[in-house]
Amino acid sequence: MKKTALAALLVATGLCLGACGQPPADNGGATTGQTATAAGAGDFLACMVSDMGGFDDKSFNQSGYQGMLDAKDQLGVSIKTAESKQASDYAPNLDAMKTQGCDLTITVGFLLAEDTKAAATANTKSNYAIIDDNSITLPNVKPIVFKTSDAAFLAGYLAAGYSQTGTVATFGGVNIPSVSIFMDGFADGVDRYNQDSGKSVKLLGWDKAAQNGIFSGDFEDQTKGKNVTKNFIEQGADIIMPVAGPVGLGAAAAAQEAGNVEIIWVDTDGYNSAPQYANLFLSTVVKEIGAAVLETIKESSAGNFSPDPYVGTLANGGVDLAPYHNFESHVPADLKAKIQDLRDQIIKGTLKVTSPSDPQ
Repeated sequence: MKKTALAALLVATGLCLGACGQPPADNGGATTGQTATAAGAGDFLACMVSDMGGFDDKSFNQSGYQGMLDAKDQLGVSIKTAESKQASDYAPNLDAMKTQGCDLTITVGFLLAEDTKAAATANTKSNYAIIDDNSITLPNVKPIVFKTSDAAFLAGYLAAGYSQTGTVATFGGVNIPSVSIFMDGFADGVDRYNQDSGKSVKLLGWDKAAQNGIFSGDFEDQTKGKNVTKNFIEQGADIIMPVAGPVGLGAAAAAQEAGNVEIIWVDTDGYNSAPQYANLFLSTVVKEIGAAVLETIKESSAGNFSPDPYVGTLANGGVDLAPYHNFESHVPADLKAKIQDLRDQIIKGTLKVTSPSDPQ
């Protein structure tokens, strides 16, 4: 999952408890099957279209939404949002943002790439940004991407070093780059721990070489997450990293029922975002989506929009490993020290963590 100086920027989110509802702030003016929100004041209008799961998913959608709220509060811009419940909502929501006259429209997630490209191509006088995708090369589209593999590497090392059973696991919602990048880094961290310690901690759920593993098939069905996790636990896994949005809440429920099983969360610090499972979160691989959204709106509202990608790294605080919270006194001091040393090496560039899904 994951925070340090990042903690102040972390979006207070956690996974959706069942069917996702309305955005967690003053919303009104429904779009086609969705929800639009108007707030704030000012001449600049920043807009956002969510991925499936909605703005209360307590994961990447809500992180982006928090960035919008921060922009309204700190910059005085106006904001509007459209919440997607299914993939067929993407295009209508983008059309609704066009009708509203948005100066900048931010789309949340890799799955919106095709519709974002179409909207930006048709509306060249408006600017766009997309989170977790850098496939669009248009002068009015800014990618917002993260080298999550670096922070996930630290999480894999932590999981392998803390495991009591010698078996850890990870699974995803859908096999897309913004998911598999976590799993790649996690796998490499487990491998590095085995090299350093001479042990053979086993990883379930992901084969980095084959780029294949276990996926729930969506980001919404918590029952699937619970069943996948139960299967991992039956195979001996005692630390599990779900990369599946609200589906991960089912993993936490399974871990809680089993006992002696910990979760490593992703995107937002699970200790804060899903407090009902705070005692399960060993750490979180944090992705500072909210801060990136705020910075993108700040640049654009000042007349400095650029299609150059924002890339979140360990060095710039865009990604990191969260604090250990309730596990602070349980994680061995030598393991903490080693993880900090590896983090420093990655920042200095003396340790290279790679994934086919790394930002290019």
